[in-house]
Amino acid sequence: MASQEELIYVEKVGRYFEQLTLPRMAGRIFGWLLISETPLVSANELVDVLQASKSSISSMTRLLIQIDLVELVSLPGDRRDYYRVAANAWASSLRARLAQAQAFRLLAEEGLALLAGSDPERRLRLEEMRGLYAMLEAEIPKLLERWQSEQKKLEA
Repeated sequence: MASQEELIYVEKVGRYFEQLTLPRMAGRIFGWLLISETPLVSANELVDVLQASKSSISSMTRLLIQIDLVELVSLPGDRRDYYRVAANAWASSLRARLAQAQAFRLLAEEGLALLAGSDPERRLRLEEMRGLYAMLEAEIPKLLERWQSEQKKLEA
C-alpha cells in the first residue's frame, strides 16, 4: 500500500497534468507508475492504490498510451495486463513539443502574411511568436540528439 507521502506526490503529479489540460486521474496514474516499487503495475493495483474505478483506470491508461507516456505489457502465462512508464516517454514528450512549436510558427507566419503591409507595431506580436517558435524548432532536435547521446553513454 502507498504511504501518505507517496499519495501526496501522486496528487501533485495529477494536479500538474490538470495544468497541462490533461485529466487529473491520468496524472495520478503516471505519478504512481513513476514511484511504484516495481516498474510493472497491474490495473488492479492502480484501482487499489488510487481508489479509482476500473473504468477510470482503463480509460486513463488508454489515454496515457496514446500520448506515448505509458506502455501496456503482457507477460507470458499471465492473463493480466501491466502498465509501465514508456521507455521513450521523455523523448516522445519533447517530440510533441517540437510539433507544437512548428504549428505555432506556421500560425504566426499565416498571420504575418495576412497582415502584410500593415503597421509594424501590429505585426510585432506575430513576429515575436514566429521568432520564438522558429528557435524552438531549431533547438529541440539538437536537444533530442544530445539526450540520446547521453542515454547511450549511460547504457555503456
